[in-house]
Amino acid sequence: MVLLLSLQLVSSETDGDALLAFKARVTDPTGALASWNASTHFCRRWAGVTCTAGRVTSLDVSERRLTGTLSPSIGNLTYLSSLNLNQNGISGSIPASLGRLRRLSYLSLCDNAFSGEIPDALRNCTALSALYLNDNRLTGGVPDRLGGALMPYLMYLGLGTNHLSGRIPPSLANITMLSLLGLDQNFLEGTVPDDLSRLTNLMSLNVYQSRLAGEIPPFLFNMSSLQGLTLANNAFEGELPADAGVPTAIGKLCLQALQLSNNELTGGWEFLEGLTNCTSLSEISLDGNRFTGAMPSAIIARLSPNLQTLKLGGNGGISGVIPPGIGNIVGLQTLDFESNLLSGAIPEGIGKLRNLKELRLQQNKLTGPIPSSIGDLSQLLVIDLSNNFLNGSIPPSLGDLQQLTLLNLSGNQLTGHVPGEVFKLSSLSSAMDLSGNRLDGTLPGDVGQLAKLALLAVSRNRFSGEVPPELGLCASLEFLDLDSNSFTGSIPSSFKSLKGLRRLNLTSNELSGSIPPELGQMSGLQELYLSRNELSGRIPAELENVTSLKELDLSYNDLDGPVPLRGVFTNTTGFQMAGNGALCGGAARLRLPPCPNSIRRGHVFLKIALPIIVGGVALCLGMLISTLLCCRKKRRNSPTADNNTARSVLNGNNYPRVSYAELARATDSFAEDNLIGVGKYGSVYRGTLSLKTNGSCVHEDVVVAVKVFHLRQVGASKTFVSEIQALRSVKHRNLISIVTCCSSIDADGNDFRALVFDFMPNYSLDRWLHPSSASNESKEGRVLSVTQRFNVAVDIADALNYLHNSCTPPIIHCDLKPSNVLLGDDMTAYIGDFGLAKLILDPGCHDAATTESTIGVRGTIGYVAPEYGTSGKVSTNGDVYSFGIMLLEIFVGKAPTDAAFRDGLTLQEFVAGAFPEKIEQILDPALLPIEGSSDGINSGSEESVVRVTVRDCLLSAVKVGLSCCRQAPCQRMVMKDAAVELRRIRHACVRACGQ
Repeated sequence: MVLLLSLQLVSSETDGDALLAFKARVTDPTGALASWNASTHFCRRWAGVTCTAGRVTSLDVSERRLTGTLSPSIGNLTYLSSLNLNQNGISGSIPASLGRLRRLSYLSLCDNAFSGEIPDALRNCTALSALYLNDNRLTGGVPDRLGGALMPYLMYLGLGTNHLSGRIPPSLANITMLSLLGLDQNFLEGTVPDDLSRLTNLMSLNVYQSRLAGEIPPFLFNMSSLQGLTLANNAFEGELPADAGVPTAIGKLCLQALQLSNNELTGGWEFLEGLTNCTSLSEISLDGNRFTGAMPSAIIARLSPNLQTLKLGGNGGISGVIPPGIGNIVGLQTLDFESNLLSGAIPEGIGKLRNLKELRLQQNKLTGPIPSSIGDLSQLLVIDLSNNFLNGSIPPSLGDLQQLTLLNLSGNQLTGHVPGEVFKLSSLSSAMDLSGNRLDGTLPGDVGQLAKLALLAVSRNRFSGEVPPELGLCASLEFLDLDSNSFTGSIPSSFKSLKGLRRLNLTSNELSGSIPPELGQMSGLQELYLSRNELSGRIPAELENVTSLKELDLSYNDLDGPVPLRGVFTNTTGFQMAGNGALCGGAARLRLPPCPNSIRRGHVFLKIALPIIVGGVALCLGMLISTLLCCRKKRRNSPTADNNTARSVLNGNNYPRVSYAELARATDSFAEDNLIGVGKYGSVYRGTLSLKTNGSCVHEDVVVAVKVFHLRQVGASKTFVSEIQALRSVKHRNLISIVTCCSSIDADGNDFRALVFDFMPNYSLDRWLHPSSASNESKEGRVLSVTQRFNVAVDIADALNYLHNSCTPPIIHCDLKPSNVLLGDDMTAYIGDFGLAKLILDPGCHDAATTESTIGVRGTIGYVAPEYGTSGKVSTNGDVYSFGIMLLEIFVGKAPTDAAFRDGLTLQEFVAGAFPEKIEQILDPALLPIEGSSDGINSGSEESVVRVTVRDCLLSAVKVGLSCCRQAPCQRMVMKDAAVELRRIRHACVRACGQ
């Protein structure tokens, strides 16, 4: 008895020591573990600790903002049955000592920053019923041993949103009790193994956004236990089983959610017939596939009234009319038919969908009026009917939608006055876009009631009358586009109240009078377009104090007098003033004539003041030296605008902070031996930085890439801020990750700006495509195979598709080229260098032509879209052009600036001249002879066999490239279609190569 008591005391002390060891390895910014001290026993008042019979059985410190690493001593809590660390910032590897916790039944490490591979030792936790490791940075494959027979109780396995690669191990089928399997957002390849058919208890399968391909396994449609099937954002192909009488028909599988978006599925619509009997089905998401043909009106009208989400958008080839019986699906909350070929009128029956919250019908060929019955949909939050052929007037009933946050009717043929009721929709917060129609009349003062609205666009209509001063009451406005109308009168001085306004566009109207000086009080203004009006008088000097202003277009007015000397007026690309013949003075680079009055005043001044000046030169020089020394000291201690920007955009993201001294040490004082790249605005160095990862007290040596900006180069400081602003809002596996930034002073007292990124050991794509262009490095054996080139192309396409269509707000990269594509250790491609990136400023507007932003020419010669040189406007079409050029370069091996292209010959013309018969003559010699060109794969029936070779795949890829870089923007593929097509071609290539 004494021995047993002694063992219990020792074990109890071991538990306490293990907890203290855990606390020692983490940082606790909120004091959540403050109660963990010697004043009380850990079983009594230690937060998150639960004991049974003096032993720790549960540890729950989730959502405590802890950072640091997980101590291996956690494995000493041998009576632990539940460990919950989710939603913290803990990093480092998962300790193998967790395998000693044989009583552990619940383990959740999700939403942290764990890295490294999943330890095989976890298979020893034989009592586990739930294992959640999702939302970390884990690498390697899904451990084959995890699916051993030693985990008989495991029901929930969550490994999603990591960096796992390889195939789904068939051994997972041995976990017979498995109910939930989450493998989403990884780099998994292959297909879903047939062995998983043995998981007869599986209720949810989620492999969203990976690299899976092939046909959807038929066994999935036999799993009667399955309730949720999420296979979206992969490369699955083929037709869905259609006949309800066939054992593998999709109708036999009555799911709660069918999510197959963004694959390569094709075929007819017969499979939907089987789903009409699924009363529990709440979601059908088939958008972003390749379905074609007329929409099956009769079938859709018979879908379950409990259906909440129906998404068929982005297929591109769905035709016919919107089913008149759509109103029968009374439970619908989301209806998405966008980007197809639907025609005819919007049915009045749509007004029966009283639960509808999102209505997206944009980019079709719909005609007729907007049905007034839409006003009955009182729950609507989003209406997007843009880019159709709708006509008639805007129904006043839209004013009854008191919960509406986004209204986009742009790009149609609507006429008449805008009902005043629409301008009273105080719930509108995201956007009201009426641009590109034939609307007329005046803007009423009621527009001032849109106090929450971020974007108001009425461009390219026939509005007249004065710009209402009540717009100054719209305190939340960020983007105001009134261009290309017939507005008269003066610019309201009330605009000074719009402190958050980032863009004001009044181009091409009939405005007169002077530019109000009050615009200089709009401290957040970044873009101001006033060209092609009848404005007169002088340019207000107050505008030079708007430090945020980067684009100012005053061209083609009647302005006169001196041009201010500071701020945006020193930017020759951002400031436009052509067509104002009476302007004078300004910065020397503007090359304007001197102002006559200033010359005469200068003569008088010199005549009177010269003796005084000469007499005080010595005194002034002494004071100047003292002032410079004082300013230099202040400069070292004063934050700059860029510093404030850097802090604001990185705040709250748990980024470690680094100083100039730390970066100098990391790169050996920016030694030339560590220089890995030089661009117009900066140099990139390899360095080893000791970081407090995620705020931990433990330092780790991390290899990083340090981009130092050349601040003497005009525009470098702007690109520093632009790159931070772009990267803070994106999260995609194929976009470069920012580690931190440095905005400081160097050793000489000069401004210093640098960004720190994850280091990419295989450097840029440019080095692989053109080895001779990189010096001081042996390039023997550095040749990309056909499959690797396809992987890189798909990675880039997926990232651009995300930037254009899934990022909020959408982003145009503006400088896509091989040197801005980096390759990780596994040859995964990452897009970097967002210094020229442009945020699309029209949320909810998907037509590239309507999301352009007027700027100077952006990009690199050879890759920049031709329209950038004439219109000065960027669009997603421009990125597509650059991608097309780069896609050709990947397979041809020649840059668009290659010396072979002379006398006006371009890369795309060079390729088109050999396409398709002479493709071998222009392909990269490193690919010749073409891999697998003598072999192939068969598709089709025995009577008609089609042989798909690697040559066929290369031809298809080149065709995509040529389609992307067509001269006319409207003729280019959209990025979403290019990404889907390249995934399909890559899959065929892998099969042809026998991989």
